[in-house]
Amino acid sequence: MEAKGHVVDNARAAVVGLETAFAEGALNHTPVLDAMLADLMVALEQEEGQKLGGKSAEAARFILRAMSRELDNA
Repeated sequence: MEAKGHVVDNARAAVVGLETAFAEGALNHTPVLDAMLADLMVALEQEEGQKLGGKSAEAARFILRAMSRELDNA
């Protein structure tokens, strides 16, 4: 969640990491995490060839911070 680099790339990597953790049983789905993950996926949606930035990047940053706090409190 705190990786260096562009927030959109970091968010995509976080999604992969979360999905892997869910699949391996290292992390359990919760309504809060599932809602945050769904919101993050909306922020990361893009048309082919479209670059994400601005509002999408800020939304992803905000959601990643909230997810990080949720995981810290788990």
